[in-house]
Amino acid sequence: MDDPAQADVILSGYGPVGQAYVNHLARHGDSLARQYGVQPRVRAIRASSTQCRLRGDEPVPRRSAWSPLTSLEDLLDQTGARVFVQAIPSSPELREQAAEEAVTALNLGVHVVTATKSHLLSHWRQLDKAARTLGGMIRISGATGAALPAGDMSRTGLRGMGCKTIRACPNGTVTFVLDRLAAGDSLRDAISEAQRRGIAEADPSADLSGDDAATKARLLAALAWGWDPALVRVQAEPVEESTGGKAMSAASRSRRLRAVARASSDQPFLVQVRLEETESGDPLYALDGPEKAVVFGCPNGGDVTVSGGRSSPLGAALALVKDTIDVTTPRIGFF
Repeated sequence: MDDPAQADVILSGYGPVGQAYVNHLARHGDSLARQYGVQPRVRAIRASSTQCRLRGDEPVPRRSAWSPLTSLEDLLDQTGARVFVQAIPSSPELREQAAEEAVTALNLGVHVVTATKSHLLSHWRQLDKAARTLGGMIRISGATGAALPAGDMSRTGLRGMGCKTIRACPNGTVTFVLDRLAAGDSLRDAISEAQRRGIAEADPSADLSGDDAATKARLLAALAWGWDPALVRVQAEPVEESTGGKAMSAASRSRRLRAVARASSDQPFLVQVRLEETESGDPLYALDGPEKAVVFGCPNGGDVTVSGGRSSPLGAALALVKDTIDVTTPRIGFF
């Protein structure tokens, strides 16, 4: 293989996912280069008010040694980065910042890889237009299920297959909680156990309300059918104290209660999340603990199911690594 191509990266966000991304590239960059012919290197990291530059293989300096934040345009110009990676929280407060920075990068011909969801829901068309103007790429695997490659399936894996429906349990936290409820735990205890194991975040409200599952279904539908996520209506049934009785009732009949997100090309711009009883033989029934799954309904080709994938900072970071390699790998031969 020829010498690997350099793929310099600017990372925005240095929380658990961003740190896992940097650490993975530092530890496995050489093996990635040998396998894929491209070597991503993080050249700068941006936080809320500070940033740092990295040269060679030097480690990330202590936060106290970081410099004040400069404009993203200047940093992209100084580093010559080819990829802008976003790992900032998917919060309403950071939505505009995430959108502005992604558009800035795309307008400068830099590819965008993101695990941040908020701006994808509100600025999809703007991001798409910016990418198409200069032939840039946007990859969002980290926003559609961490290590679960559902985004790739929606984006390219089912082209020409006539996918008509998406049926998914894309939130590992709520699946874990429902199974604990079925075993007799209270909702409070189920959440505490999920947090203790590192499955649930400190605030699991988006998981239990169905909002996170709906968000991922909106993004998958956007990739599959070209929907604008901002126009999608959401109807979601939450997991509440009373859900425990439903979960135990389902278990008594050898069924499992699941929070199922649904979208159909025949019902444009609608995503529903419902608590449904599933039976043996259903891919969603088979989920264990925090596992996730998406079933793509293709009437002619048959259902296509993707399941598994770690729900963790490392899982999301690996999705960012995969997408970084994807946007920088030469597309020739079998690639």
